Amino acid sequence: MSHSLLVVHVHVHVKPEHVEAFREATLANARQSVKEPGIARFDVIQDTEDTTRFVLVEAYRDAQAPAAHKETAHYLLWRDTVAPMMAEPRTSRKYINRFPDDAGW
Repeated sequence: MSHSLLVVHVHVHVKPEHVEAFREATLANARQSVKEPGIARFDVIQDTEDTTRFVLVEAYRDAQAPAAHKETAHYLLWRDTVAPMMAEPRTSRKYINRFPDDAGW
């Protein structure tokens, strides 16, 4: 069993007036991101109690994939589009997959 996926949780707090635009831009980025060979999953989740808060759950197949992702046109467009929409700088935490094994992703 392999457990090598790098899973990144990106926490984003969006200004209330930009929630819908942020969601649209982020979903467009996610739809393109899952086509990248180095990405196993790219989930966009929104808080049920505070709809201005999102978490992006990004599962990368290897340590080089995050850097490759950040060079894509869709990521650069997303980054520049959503930057003024954020209520505070986004933060991230990195994890190693433990279950299911990587084949389950």
